[in-house]
Amino acid sequence: MTTTTDQKPVFAPQIKMPATYMRGGTSKGVFFNLTDLPAEAQVAGSARDNLLLRVIGSPDPYGKHTDGMGGATSSTSKTVILAKSDKADHDVDYLFGQVAIDRPFVDWSGNCGNLTAAVGSFAISNGLVDSSRIPHNGIAVVRIWQKNIQKTIIAHVPITNGEVQETGDFELDGVTFPAAEVQVEFVDPADGEGAMFPTGNLIDDLKVPTEIVPSGVLQATMINAGIPTVFINASELGYTGAELQEAINGDAKALAMFETIRAYGAVQMGLIKHIDEAATRQHTPKVAIVAAPIDYTSSSGKAIAKTDIDLNVRALSMGKLHHAMMGTAAVAIGTAAAIPGTLVSLAAAESKASEQASGKADGNGFVTFGHPSGTLKVGAEAAEVNGNWQVNKVVMSRSARVLMEGWVRVPQG
Repeated sequence: MTTTTDQKPVFAPQIKMPATYMRGGTSKGVFFNLTDLPAEAQVAGSARDNLLLRVIGSPDPYGKHTDGMGGATSSTSKTVILAKSDKADHDVDYLFGQVAIDRPFVDWSGNCGNLTAAVGSFAISNGLVDSSRIPHNGIAVVRIWQKNIQKTIIAHVPITNGEVQETGDFELDGVTFPAAEVQVEFVDPADGEGAMFPTGNLIDDLKVPTEIVPSGVLQATMINAGIPTVFINASELGYTGAELQEAINGDAKALAMFETIRAYGAVQMGLIKHIDEAATRQHTPKVAIVAAPIDYTSSSGKAIAKTDIDLNVRALSMGKLHHAMMGTAAVAIGTAAAIPGTLVSLAAAESKASEQASGKADGNGFVTFGHPSGTLKVGAEAAEVNGNWQVNKVVMSRSARVLMEGWVRVPQG
């Protein structure tokens, strides 16, 4: 509201900005070119956060995002800001904002691995990649600087007749329809400022309240690769590791338990100083449960045989069990699976040993894990150097496409 006339309020019109609504992997979000944002939102701060909250429709006490572009889940309450990169040997800067659903909060503490698959496509289509780097037909290699975590990501984007090829026959569990395959490489994905294993251990005793387990201790692998993640054995919490969303998301007590574990893990990883701070850092760390492979039926009704996978993993994002798997968590899974002695590699040990005995092991660090929507294969190149584990890159395939492009409108103020 700006002025009044004859006691009647006069409201300012909405502002509009160019935007693209895209699916990347098993997520979708609103993509912006940095220069298309209002001047005050082109820099970090409350103006930017408030704008993105209004775009998504948060905070929404009804939990529906009826008055915004969000989808009322962690996978669909996402925003991306891209800009031509001035960093040497990079094409585009990628900044990700995870928008809370029921609180006025945008979390900038981590990356979205799934939406990464759409970054290269958007960058090419919006002139952020030099035309000399785009073949008329073939694969465009887009060098992405991920600003949230200060890491390099390489996207291999298919090009047909000079334009991004979005349609194809690549199927990704958790996505209804096939599309073109986009291979994504996460280069040196471990935390650049600290150790990949912040405690120095492959497995830690994570101290938690005795209400969670009588001993007050859970075994945990805590890793900084892709995104900070706390891995727990599913069996310690009474799970099989093959649960679908409703088994956990419909259980308020279970959700509170996982959030408590996440908070205590964040403290032990050094991400926060006190568990109360976890409420202001919802996006990271992630918490996941792991288990040896068993047969189960995915959320789409697809039968997953234990012989199809190396292990089962279920991960929570923004307080809920994810319907598939976050791309960044898949990086953490692939990395931990490649390092002997982690809970992830131990869960996969029997399956991997069977592959090696039968001659089926591919020998290149790939692991296939089961998630609620199906399976995902991810590969990691890890090596021990001077007693410390390093990961050179993690590779996986995703897909992406434009859902809608044009203008997004939000009320002023």
